[in-house]
Amino acid sequence: MASLKSESMRRGEARAPSRIFESKLRVRYAETDQMGVVYHSNYMVWFEVGRVEMLRQLGFSYHNMEKLDDTHIAVVDVRCRYKAPARYDDLVAVRTWLVHVGESVLHFRYEILRDGDNTLLAEGESIHVVVNAQFKRIHLPRKYFASLKAAMAHDT
Repeated sequence: MASLKSESMRRGEARAPSRIFESKLRVRYAETDQMGVVYHSNYMVWFEVGRVEMLRQLGFSYHNMEKLDDTHIAVVDVRCRYKAPARYDDLVAVRTWLVHVGESVLHFRYEILRDGDNTLLAEGESIHVVVNAQFKRIHLPRKYFASLKAAMAHDT
């Protein structure tokens, strides 16, 4: 089963490979449904974990972007394709990378894999518009733009 990263590269969507950022988390009992499978909406939360940790690995925090620079990245589109179930106590890896960085638009992609056997559990993407606290569209401050753009051009 091909991953989003390899599919996008095969189709020529990404000119240079983006750096992949990885975060790990353990499935909590509260995240599962009656069948013992992770409830579908939790994957969106895990996408957010991936984004926030990616920013942290780049040297800044989303919290400071909001508080110090009045810069928010509002989700305008999110998609998820479920491939295999995650279950209580599984250790999962959230892989996050950038597809596009614009002055006021960011496009992220994600893969969620079971750690250990690397089973692809889900893949998805989200598109964000950069806004201030009043939801007015703004340009991404240069310091963030430069770091995010550099992460896109980094070989994996």
